[in-house]
Amino acid sequence: MLDPTEQIRRELVAEINHEPGSRANLETQHGQVWNTDELRADFDVLGFAAPLVVVRRRSDRIKGSLYFQHNPRLYFGFQADK
Repeated sequence: MLDPTEQIRRELVAEINHEPGSRANLETQHGQVWNTDELRADFDVLGFAAPLVVVRRRSDRIKGSLYFQHNPRLYFGFQADK
């Protein structure tokens, strides 16, 4: 099965993980940031397609996506589905 998003996702993974940001830096650029435990507390994880994770926010059941970097593993940039 061909994935039309694979190439762009590979490029994003390389870009995000080339120089991973600190939590403070990511918060400045993207607002709220979650570590893995915080992500589990605030969201139900529906699927991964690096560098994205599809989630449903527990507080209001809104489905959306977050970016993540590998090390340190931090999630950021929540975007609700439209």
